[in-house]
Amino acid sequence: MKTCIACGMPMKNTSDFAMSDESKDYCVYCARPDGTMQSFDEKKENMTDFIIKTQGLAREAAESAALSMMKKLPHWKNHFD
Repeated sequence: MKTCIACGMPMKNTSDFAMSDESKDYCVYCARPDGTMQSFDEKKENMTDFIIKTQGLAREAAESAALSMMKKLPHWKNHFD
């Protein structure tokens, strides 16, 4: 089982992968409609919105939580150097 390099989601099924392509290292939620990976800013915004929706945090707290999670993920580590 692979884990998405951009959000950390476990990718268990083919449908979990971007474009259902198991050779991709990122999930369907981190992909743009054309199958390319979202940018840092796109991912941060999407993760922030997801945290607000699922945890009910205020935007500032949700963005801080998103950035904290992103710091731990392989694809984004260079964005925090």
